[in-house]
Order: sequence, then C-alpha cells, then structure tokens
Amino acid sequence: MTAIDEIYDPTDPATIADPYPALARLCAEAPVAWSGRLKAWLLTRYDDCLAAQRDRRFSAERMVTYFQGLAPARREQLQRSEGALGRWAVFLDPPGHTRIRAHLNGRFTTAALSAMAPRIAHRIDVLLAPAREGRRMDFIADFAYPLPASVIMDILGAPLGCLDEVQRWSHDLALFVGSSQTAPNKHLRAEAAVAGLDEIFRDLLRARRRRPADDLVSELAASTGLSDDDLVANCILLLFAGHETTTGLLANGLMRLVQHPRQQDLLRREPARAEAAVEEMLRYDSPAPAVSRIAAEDIEIRGQRIPAGARVFLMLNAANRDPEAFEDPERFDIARREGRQIAFGFGIHFCVGAPLARLEAALAFPRLLAAMREIEITADRLDWRDGVSLRGAVSMPIRFRPAELP
Repeated sequence: MTAIDEIYDPTDPATIADPYPALARLCAEAPVAWSGRLKAWLLTRYDDCLAAQRDRRFSAERMVTYFQGLAPARREQLQRSEGALGRWAVFLDPPGHTRIRAHLNGRFTTAALSAMAPRIAHRIDVLLAPAREGRRMDFIADFAYPLPASVIMDILGAPLGCLDEVQRWSHDLALFVGSSQTAPNKHLRAEAAVAGLDEIFRDLLRARRRRPADDLVSELAASTGLSDDDLVANCILLLFAGHETTTGLLANGLMRLVQHPRQQDLLRREPARAEAAVEEMLRYDSPAPAVSRIAAEDIEIRGQRIPAGARVFLMLNAANRDPEAFEDPERFDIARREGRQIAFGFGIHFCVGAPLARLEAALAFPRLLAAMREIEITADRLDWRDGVSLRGAVSMPIRFRPAELP
C-alpha cells in the first residue's frame, strides 16, 4: 500500500460515502499521485483535469487496452462486452469518435430538447402525484430513477415495459463501467447486461426498419455511416448514460438541499434559480466523479512522469472543489457565480446528454419543492454504490409533509 492509498481508499465504505476529505488532501498534498490500489494515476487539480481533456496524449480508448490485456479464455467470456463497449463513442478517440458522435448530437441540443420540456414536466408531475397524497417515498426508486430512464427510453423509442429489466441491467453494467472496486463477478454481470440490452435494441432496430417512428433509433436506422453493431452499441450507451448519471444528480442534489435547508428554502421561494442550482449540485457532488484515460506516451505533470500505457483517473469531483478554481469550494451555494464546473467533462468528450440532464433536473427541483415541505432523509446512513467513476446512493427513503394543493 502506498502513502496515497492511506489517504484515498476507494474500497473503504466511509470514503465511498464521503470521498471529499480524502480528495481535498490529494488536491492539496499530492495533486498528481500514483494509487497502488487502483493501479492508476490520479489527477485532482482543476487546471490539470481541464488540460488533460484537451490533450490528445490522453487516450479515451481504455476499453481497447483493457480487453486486449486479458487472458484469451477470459476475453472469450467477455466478447459481447468487448464488442459493445469497444464501440461506445465515449471510449473512442478520433476519427472513430468523431464519426459516431456526429450521428448522436442532433437530438441532444438545447434547442431540440426544448420541445420536450412540456412532456418531461408532465412526467415529473405524474411521478410526484403520490407525494401529494402520502408522506413517504424512496426518492430514487419512485422518482430519481424512473424519470430519466423513461425520458431517454422515450427518446430512443425503447419499450417502457422493459423499465425494470433496464434498471437491473444498467446497475450491473455500472459496476464494470464505473470501476467498482468491491463488486463480485462484475465482469460477468456486465456481460449478461450487455446481452440483454443488445437484444432489446436489435429487435427495435428491425421493427423500425419495417415501420419508422419519431424516435432516435428510427433516425439512426435511416442514416448512413453506422454499422448495426455501432448503432446498437451506442444506443446502449445513450440508454445507460442517459439515466444513470441523471438519477445520481437528482438524488445527490436532493440530499444536499436537505442538508442545507436555507438553500432549499431559497430555491423554493425563487424557482427561477433552478438552472444555477443544478450547476452548483453538479459542482458540489457530481454523479460522475471521474473519467479514465490511458497515457498514449510519457507525460510529465507537476514534475511527475506518467509513463506510456498507464491508466489515469481525472478526478473531476476533486477538481470541482479545487480552491484555486472556486472561492470557498466546500460551501454549497446555489447563488454561486464564479467558476465553471466540469462535471460533464470537457472538450470532444463533453457529455452529449448534458443538456438533457440539466433540463430534467431544472424542471424537477422546483416542482419537487412545491410538492413537499419538511423533507427528511429517514435512513440512519445511506448505502452508496461502489464506483470510482459513478457516485450515487442505492436508495434514499424520505419523509415529508405534502404541500397543500392550490
């Protein structure tokens, strides 16, 4: 165990629940550090994480490196995962990334999504209707998961009857993609998840070629330049990324509002602050705390040499609390004006679904706070999902007083 592992241990339940004290120490004392436990370099300063996402010497193709390094028998076991994840745009460098990303951008612009706002708002109101009649709910199971999952499935054209299966498969896939350090059999669980999601989208692709609809799969099926394997793999990516991180954004955001009642009251009184509040939630406790890269050649940062082939975690949640980038960064402040959070990444790999996540959260929180008063998290402690690259609780039971209907 290295000295860094004593500061930041991603397998420690206390660190999983609250990584920020450890990340603050790394940022201050060892901003470029080797983690023996993760077998990777960690970058925690804002400027370094920003620069690395502009630097083509940091390759996104970690899945290619991972699968090529497996023993032949193990690689054979995971051939579906390799075939799908190896085609995800998020894990590709140009020109492959550029070719696939061009087919995905159109549906996720702010202008394109604005037409969806009334439908998303209606879905929020439907999910919150029971809150006006009851006094308890599991915020994740009853709201934070079904909202973004149903929205992205609607965009893609995937059948909503698969919602429960999608949740189970996405959770298993997240253990692998999110770099879980403790989950047993995460690779085989991801393989089964990919197989199930692959079947859904191949069936949907065949159906849309027979009878197109107003959905993204129909658009992709009619386009040129993508193979069926590329199309199906990146539909799985959009489905997975389109709800996993937004679920975390909604849950982490509510948790912080509960912990900071003055900020909660401010947003309830002034719902026009919703967009700024979402930015602060993303900065303060993002559901996507790190992205992984591979050093394509030897790279020197702050006097440390990162050798070619090394894995590197850009610790975005640490960077978003770097005191050199943000004034009083440990303060949760929805009225914050300075700084630019990088929770969605930066550069060519900036999250394609960022406008959708922002829209869903900005619509959700004012409605949620209008429906509920005196919100409490009733669990003594939350059970957090294990993952270096994904952050969120498994469940979040809450108690509240329903607001009076107008």
